[in-house]
Amino acid sequence: MASVSRVAAHEPQRVTARAGSKAAAQTQTQAHSKYGQRSEGIGIGVILGFPAEIAEELQRWRASFGDPMAGVVPAHITLVTTTMTQDWEATRNHVREVARRQKPFTVTIAGTGSFRPVSPVVFLNVEDGFGDCVSLHQQLQTGPLERDLQFSYHPHVTVAHDVAPESLDEAETVLRDYRATFPVASMGLYEHDDNGIWQLREELDFGTEPHHDRGQDGTAGAG
Repeated sequence: MASVSRVAAHEPQRVTARAGSKAAAQTQTQAHSKYGQRSEGIGIGVILGFPAEIAEELQRWRASFGDPMAGVVPAHITLVTTTMTQDWEATRNHVREVARRQKPFTVTIAGTGSFRPVSPVVFLNVEDGFGDCVSLHQQLQTGPLERDLQFSYHPHVTVAHDVAPESLDEAETVLRDYRATFPVASMGLYEHDDNGIWQLREELDFGTEPHHDRGQDGTAGAG
C-alpha cells in the first residue's frame, strides 16, 4: 500500500490521461511488424512505473506547469533511456534475466532538483530505492543494450521539461515538500515504434521466471 505525503499547496485540477497502471499501458500496445534482427535497429527503453494514484497526481502537476508531454508520458523512473539494439530476442531475454534476479523493493520520491543549466528539467529526487535503480541500470545497460552514455545515470522523476524558466522555477518550488513511498515489483520493457510512440512490450515481474508462452511481441499467448 503506497503512503503519500502531499504537498501543502492545492493540487491542480487539470486532468490528464490515465497513467501508471499496467493495464492502461497494455491497452495502448499495438501489433508491430516481425521482430528479430533488424538492420536499422530497435529503440528500447526500460522503466519503473508508478501506482495509478501517484502517477495521475504527478501528471496533473506536470500539466499545470505547461509541459506538453504531461498527457503523453506517464510518470516513471527511467532505467534504460532510448538504446538501439539489433536483436529483439536477445534483448528481451537479457531484460527478463535481470528481472528474474531482482527482488521487489521500496521507492520513496521526495523533494525537487534540476538539471539546469545543462538541461531544462525539474525532477523529484529518488531517496529509498536509489541504489536499486542504479544497480538495475548497470545490469540492464550491458550485453545487447550496452552503450556509452553522455551523462552518468541519475534516477529521478521528471515533473517539468522544456517549459518557460518561470514554470521550471514554479515546479521546483511547489513540489519541494512532495513525498511518496510505494513498492516496486516489476519493470516495463518498451519499444519506440515507427510512429515515435513508446509501446509497452512486456511487464516483467521481479524475482519470477518469465512466461515462456508469450508471443514475439511480449504479450501472453492464447491458451
